Amino acid sequence: MEKCKVISISNQKGGVGKTTTALNLAYALTENGNKVLLVDLDPQSNLTMCFGIDRPEELKTTIYDLMMCVIDEKELPDKSKCILSFNNLDLIPCSIELSAVEMSLVNVMSREVILKMLLENFKADYDYIIVDCMPALGMLTVNALAACDSVLIPATAQYLSAKGLELLLQTIVRVKKRINPHIRIDGILITMYSERTKLSKEILNLINDAYSEHIRIFESKIPVSVKVGEASFRYKSVIEYDPKSKVALAYQDFGKEYLSYGN
Repeated sequence: MEKCKVISISNQKGGVGKTTTALNLAYALTENGNKVLLVDLDPQSNLTMCFGIDRPEELKTTIYDLMMCVIDEKELPDKSKCILSFNNLDLIPCSIELSAVEMSLVNVMSREVILKMLLENFKADYDYIIVDCMPALGMLTVNALAACDSVLIPATAQYLSAKGLELLLQTIVRVKKRINPHIRIDGILITMYSERTKLSKEILNLINDAYSEHIRIFESKIPVSVKVGEASFRYKSVIEYDPKSKVALAYQDFGKEYLSYGN
């Protein structure tokens, strides 16, 4: 098996489609024969809920428990107890308990690489590990950036989303200099795009002008669609729920573009 690639899907702004992108990219990658592990690293647990787990706090083992095992230098539980499987996708779930990890990391030696140390135990079993980050630039996100090979940045064609990219990029540069010299940015994926509105086109031009010289802006753009909410309500990826919808086709195209990019 080729080397496993760890992808962090990150943007400190909420509501830009990180979880939807994580789920649908993972599904698109499995359709191409890849083995994928999803890691929910957001205490809001939206990715976990996407798999029909309405009460994540009742789970016996989550990413919180695994990270605490690493922090306390304890043996990890058997993989069968910490990984949930749904058809072709595997998931390390999350609960609100994860919010306590940031406090636990304050006095931990090498606190930035706890997640990296944890994921080393799973790489041999997967082609891709996709980490769905929380909408913040705290220690959990730093852990995700330290653990990953690359970052995928979803961003909406809205002014505040575009302006927020600069702070995220600065954080990635700092992590690259100090913690993870191998990290790279896969690119920016425009989500919730409305090609009919003048504002979307103007913001897209702004993002292109500001970043396209140094960062890939993916050709695929994910349109705004009620299908995303409908799919979540039925605990499915959009590609599963309505494979012929515009948003599903866009994510399928993005999966192909992502793979053709050398991933």
